[in-house]
Amino acid sequence: MKRRYNPYSLPPWLRTLRGACQQFAIPFSVFQAIRTLLLPTAFDVLLLAFLILLACAFHLDLI
Repeated sequence: MKRRYNPYSLPPWLRTLRGACQQFAIPFSVFQAIRTLLLPTAFDVLLLAFLILLACAFHLDLI
């Protein structure tokens, strides 16, 4: 049986860190997308994919 994710069971410092990451995920993704369009490298594309997945995970409350 799968346990449900409850963010309130986390320690306070981890909830604060999660909230800060959640606030900065979208702006960093937008900045990285613009940078990737101007100077595309393999690292930029991988970082953009990671940031988009992170933003989606926060939006869907998977993290």
